[in-house]
Amino acid sequence: MEIEKINQIIEKLLVYGETKALLGDWDKVAARNQIRDILDIKASPARKLTADDFEVPSEPQALLDQLLDFAVEKGLINDRVTERDLLDTEIMGAMTPRQSEIGSRFYRTADIEGIKRATDEYYNFAKASNYIRQTRVARDLNWKAESDYGQIEITINLSKPEKDPDEIAKAKEEPQSNYPKCYLCLENVGFTGTLSHPARQNHRVVPLKLQNEDWFLQYSPYVYYNEHCIVFHKEHIPMQIDKNTFAVLLDFIDQIPHYFIGSNADLPLVGGSILNHDHYQGGRHIFPMEEAEAEAFYQHPAFPEVEISRVKWPMSVIRLRAEVREDIINLAAKILENWRQYSDPDLDILAFSQVDGKQKAHNTITPIARKKNDVYELDLVLRNNRKSQEYPAGIFHPHADLHHIKQENIGLIEVMGRAILPGRLKKELNLISSYLGGVLKLEELEQKEGLKKHLDWVAELKNEYGINLSEEEAERIVEVEVAAKFSRVLEDAGVYKNNSIGYKGFERFLESVGIETSEL
Repeated sequence: MEIEKINQIIEKLLVYGETKALLGDWDKVAARNQIRDILDIKASPARKLTADDFEVPSEPQALLDQLLDFAVEKGLINDRVTERDLLDTEIMGAMTPRQSEIGSRFYRTADIEGIKRATDEYYNFAKASNYIRQTRVARDLNWKAESDYGQIEITINLSKPEKDPDEIAKAKEEPQSNYPKCYLCLENVGFTGTLSHPARQNHRVVPLKLQNEDWFLQYSPYVYYNEHCIVFHKEHIPMQIDKNTFAVLLDFIDQIPHYFIGSNADLPLVGGSILNHDHYQGGRHIFPMEEAEAEAFYQHPAFPEVEISRVKWPMSVIRLRAEVREDIINLAAKILENWRQYSDPDLDILAFSQVDGKQKAHNTITPIARKKNDVYELDLVLRNNRKSQEYPAGIFHPHADLHHIKQENIGLIEVMGRAILPGRLKKELNLISSYLGGVLKLEELEQKEGLKKHLDWVAELKNEYGINLSEEEAERIVEVEVAAKFSRVLEDAGVYKNNSIGYKGFERFLESVGIETSEL
């Protein structure tokens, strides 16, 4: 690749950075030199460009890809996803403002134009800096389908790149380090990256004060829903759901009321993938659970101003609504404290078990907070992570007949009605659609990689719909049936089932907290 062309691409990238407010006019000199150094370019730069000289792209990846191809040709990197990611992040880091500038910009905008404008600006920055790789996020498959509980949302995640075996082997040979301690730590800001830990030179966060402690706001690079943000503690401390959790959640929605915020549970199996660093997830998205209606109302004599309801949802949800935040915090803490100790053996709910002579806790809560017209809304989802001989993966976890679709933890996002499914399903579901459309024969389908686990389900679909569907019909039926499976996943994860036995059990627990049926 000619060096003149590469120099011109660098100039285009600098103009992109300027139009996206990554660079001021005089910043381009330093950024140009940094990028030239990263790519080991000695030849003189190309003629400087302006936005009038070419159509400035909305995202930088096409320009970066050309620089990466040049780096491969030059032997600076191997042509592998991880090495390309490390290098293009380093290049974008040369155009990313300092951490203090991003924080100052956020609060300056919030003071002058309002908090919505500040989050808009910060989200656009996260995309412009390529921290959120829009080209990859656009690959994700998303659809909705009706269920007994309203609409269910499905996402097949294709934005996380898969490492090839050589990359995995090479990463194992690298010297091991515990810096940063995890993917959430503040020390990720500006981090160079390794073959086993993503580069973050283009990553910047916004400082927050929540309950007089230092927290930080960032966006998820994988964007599982609109403006998917993460709020993490300054220190690398483990997840802990307690009274302070509810106060922190309400502090956040006081400061950023157009976002919801929630926490994964703090126990294995029913929690998220990162339990060793206290954090929350939020954003600007209305999940199906938020729109689910109340099917029973209750009251607590000590908290007369708090509206209490049971939500019509596959999982067990207590919804609290009130204008006075302390009332909600105190009642939520009381519910949590009782649930931690509560057992109902007839329904397989045990708060504790003995493991190797030690008491092991099983009950916790997944909380979600919102603010609507000055009214606080806090959903408390009851969780239990116990296993049994009959259900070795978890009693209140997707059961074995659903593992072909979902066997991973049911975390915060799934609890709210949005399935995050693995990328392998895209190809597998397409093959099943082809079979239902008569394009593939059963014998051919059986030979396809990854299809064996789906065959019982495929037989059910054939009996229900036949195998002479149009391409469009077959695809939509598979989408609807996947959503039905996910609805059952959530039912399995619910500690109280949606039947008369479950409702009575739910109310026994509420009574233990002092919550009574209301005539509302």
